[in-house]
Order: sequence, then structure tokens, then C-alpha cells
Amino acid sequence: MKSMNIMVVGVGGQGTLLTSRIIGKTALNAGYDVKLSEVHGMAQRGGSVVTFIRFGEKVAEPVVEAGDADLLISFERLEALRYAHYLKKGGILVVNDCKIAPMPVVIGAEKYPDDVPDRLARNHRVHTIDGLTAAKELGNSKVLNSVVLGAAAKYIGFSEEEWHEVIKQTVPPKTTEINLQAFNKGYGK
Repeated sequence: MKSMNIMVVGVGGQGTLLTSRIIGKTALNAGYDVKLSEVHGMAQRGGSVVTFIRFGEKVAEPVVEAGDADLLISFERLEALRYAHYLKKGGILVVNDCKIAPMPVVIGAEKYPDDVPDRLARNHRVHTIDGLTAAKELGNSKVLNSVVLGAAAKYIGFSEEEWHEVIKQTVPPKTTEINLQAFNKGYGK
């Protein structure tokens, strides 16, 4: 039985928490002990949102320590840069290629760095996906999290059917079909 430490980061409103719940439920349904921890911060105001998902035969605590994450899923470039130190050597970083300016950038006190992808690629294995464009192609920008989850799912494991089942159980019923399509688009189907 494998074990995995996953960190999901983003900005409030991007679907970070829903994505983490889907990952946790999928691992739980597969028979793993699962621990999940959510840090909301100022999520409702576009602030940073961080979740930790750990699963394995037996998991003692939910928090992933710096340098221990097997996978970091980021819904925004700067959030990926901010939390990349949580990845273990050889870990994988799945990044939604999206820029959302934090408050210091909005008010002009800071500049959003242009070299985020290059800085991430220097020290990490990076899989970049344009989740927003893919979601818009499906007609609903709100499913970008399912697109990014689909891209990350290949690194987590579990069958497509297992992912699909949990998505059906977790998303609002009226959005099931579009979320499944978004997941498949990210997964490469």
C-alpha cells in the first residue's frame, strides 16, 4: 500500500477546498487512512488557501512538513512559488498557469514577478496546465479546478472510474457532467 503527501494551494474562490475533498474521498474509498487539513486564511477575499492531504496505511497527522510533499498542486503561479519548498526532492509540481495579483501588487507596492515558471523549473519537476482556458473551452470557467485535478490525478494514481465516482458524489448534481468533462480534459482524454 502506497502513501502520499499532497499539498493544494491557491487563491480563495478557485476550488482548492473542493479539489482537496475529492482527493481525500478518492483515497478513502480506495481503502487508505486519510488525513486532511484546511487553512482558509482570507479565502473569501482572494487570499491564500492551503490544504494538506495525507494518505497511506496509517497516517498520524494531517500536516505536511516542508520538504515532505510528494505532489504540490497550485491553482496560481505565485502560490506555487510561495509553497514550492514543501516539495520533497523529486516531488512533482502541477501548476495552473494563472496570475492573480495579491494585494501588494494591486496597490502598486510590489511587482508580480515575470519569471515564476523559470524559477519553479530550476529546482522542481513542473507540469503546467492552462486550466482556465480549458474550462472556458467547455463553457464554464468555474470548473478550472477539475481540469487541474485531472492533470494532477495522473501523478496520484487511482483509476479514472474511481475519480469519476467521487466527483459524481461531491460536486453539485447540476454540475456533474461539466466537472467530469473538465477532469477528462485535464487528464488528457
